[in-house]
Amino acid sequence: MDVGGGGILKVILSVDSVRFPLTGIGRYTYELGKGLQQLGLDRLRFLAGNRLLNNLPQASDELPMAAVPFWKRLVQQNRVAVAAFRLLNPWRKSRSLRGLEDHVLHGPNYSLPPFGGRSVITVHDLSCYVGSHWHPPERVRYLHAEMELALQRASAIITDTEYTRLEVASHFGWPLHRIHAVHLGAGLEFAPRAAEELAPALSALGLAPGAYSLYTGTIEPRKNLVTLLQAYGRLPEATRLRWPLVLAGYRGWKSDDLHHSMQHAQAQGWLRYLGFVPNQTLPMLMAGARLFAYPSHYEGFGLPVLEAMASGVPVVCSNATTLPEVSGGAAAMHDPNDADALFEALRAGLEDQSWRSQARALGLQQAQKFSWAKCARETLAVYKAVAEA
Repeated sequence: MDVGGGGILKVILSVDSVRFPLTGIGRYTYELGKGLQQLGLDRLRFLAGNRLLNNLPQASDELPMAAVPFWKRLVQQNRVAVAAFRLLNPWRKSRSLRGLEDHVLHGPNYSLPPFGGRSVITVHDLSCYVGSHWHPPERVRYLHAEMELALQRASAIITDTEYTRLEVASHFGWPLHRIHAVHLGAGLEFAPRAAEELAPALSALGLAPGAYSLYTGTIEPRKNLVTLLQAYGRLPEATRLRWPLVLAGYRGWKSDDLHHSMQHAQAQGWLRYLGFVPNQTLPMLMAGARLFAYPSHYEGFGLPVLEAMASGVPVVCSNATTLPEVSGGAAAMHDPNDADALFEALRAGLEDQSWRSQARALGLQQAQKFSWAKCARETLAVYKAVAEA
């Protein structure tokens, strides 16, 4: 693939985030890597740690959390250890990149090591700046330090949405022509499915098609699940028991009080917490939901909303940040701090057949505007522009 002057476009994609559990940024990195491979780049390599690979690594669903050593979990919570990692990890990567300055390096997870060639960084959101209270302090300090360095090193920035593009330009004073909004996509596995196709996978989870509401994502403060539980708990008991709320996602930070509330709701019979759901099961779980709820305070994209719409599931979500851009008028929206509005949207979403039919049709139409193939093509265009600059 030629770039300006007849040169060959060479790309290195950092893939440290492709690991268990494959959530958010890991999913983006993996799908982008797959898409770039399918575009037939002459030279595409993957940076994993300080190793350069010719093939995209796979994230295992089978790795138990117990396999994460106790000492490693302690190190991740230690400020001195995190600071040491920040110093050593980029240096190790930089050594591996020597002699490859004719490549474009892409850091898809906020950070870039020192590199003598052109580079691109993806900034998914600015929650660690505009909502630092949603994150552990060590995470905030780490991301602030990494972002500051990466923005000094980057030739261009990619964001997941136009909302974040404008937010990054405003916050950091970057010129808009160097920031590129590239939407994410929903995998082809997220699609409407017949009840008989869903039944085996859902039965293994103790669920039935069309018999539950769903939230998917990490259990952490930014997702605003406290308000979701408050609103869902106000539904008539018969409604809650007929269509219980199912939460699926990795247990995150600052969520102990929320988990106590979840346990109370489970004891009352109207909530199920499944924990992290394997990638092969998630599309079935999504397609089997009667309603998808996503009351998040802040998003860089809101991928589960797109996946729900692609699955033919009506969506209730907040009107915060990027979610109007992604849902495109297909979802019932509410202020993230308004439990009353969320309650009304949930009730209509479960019981109003006219709205449900309309939301399903509009959601499928909106989801067709996004794809991982399109994400890869538009990202490749950014690489070419950077290489030609």
